[in-house]
Amino acid sequence: MRTQTEVLGRKLKGHFGYYGITGNFASLQRFREGVIRIWRKWLARRGDPQGMPWARMNRLLQFFYIPEARVVHSIYAAKP
Repeated sequence: MRTQTEVLGRKLKGHFGYYGITGNFASLQRFREGVIRIWRKWLARRGDPQGMPWARMNRLLQFFYIPEARVVHSIYAAKP
């Protein structure tokens, strides 16, 4: 699971680096939350037939680092 988390984190950082412009923060947060929901769904397919409760997923997110959404590029710092 560690390798999977590292790859997922790199992909999210790349996404935030490309789409992280001023005014796009809410969309980046929704994207991150969507990625976590899908990841939970795929992890739930591995074992328990009833799925993975959110309490367990939140514990995994505390243990494994998934980058937070962030704005990387400011439109106000752009040169004219």
